[in-house]
Amino acid sequence: MANLYFTETALDASTARIELTGDEARHAVQVARARVGEKFLVSDGKGWQADAIVVAADKSVVVCDVEHARFDPVPLTRFVLAQALAKGDRDELAIQMATELGVDTVIPWQADRSVSRWTGDKVAKGVARWTSIVREASKQSLRSRIPNVEDPVSTAALSGRVIEANWIVLDPRSTTRLTEWFASSHNPRTIGVIVGPEGGITDDEIARFVADGVRPVRLDGPILRTSTAGPVAIAAILAMSGNW
Repeated sequence: MANLYFTETALDASTARIELTGDEARHAVQVARARVGEKFLVSDGKGWQADAIVVAADKSVVVCDVEHARFDPVPLTRFVLAQALAKGDRDELAIQMATELGVDTVIPWQADRSVSRWTGDKVAKGVARWTSIVREASKQSLRSRIPNVEDPVSTAALSGRVIEANWIVLDPRSTTRLTEWFASSHNPRTIGVIVGPEGGITDDEIARFVADGVRPVRLDGPILRTSTAGPVAIAAILAMSGNW
């Protein structure tokens, strides 16, 4: 029961049969070699998950009977990751790992020092690419919720929405350690983590965030890449909050 597939069918406790279509069906049949009688997990990506038994399969549709549908409770601690666009695949690695750790929302951030730029038709392509990455990472980690990928934002737009969560910005120059911030934050339930690009976050960006209530914090130890800083911070918070 190691495989998970997402279905467009809405699941609930009364669901008796679902279908896998499109890429999910092709992967199940052509890659995983799913056959009639095989069992795997299915999810609607919105919190419902169930055991499924294949009753019919071809490369365009896989029909399954549903057993033991259940709803996974919303995690006690929810995360929003504002990840700066970065060159190569470093931003993609960041959101992949963050998804495996349980991030709820991902925001592409066009930081001042971002080398990568999403403009014109690159915006839709970039969002589609990130959406595919978090979907596949959710499947790999058997998550019943697929993170939401928002449209890219500027520093001004990101700063304007920080009230929605308890936000921190990772800055190695900060005098406040992540552990110190968490100890004084009274176990926040929704946490926003801002991660800068390869060249770091500018003083003006930090000042704007601070003016809107964001807390700069540092991760002690070696300076991490933009691909790893966010997931490391999320993992540390999960440990400190008792979720692990």
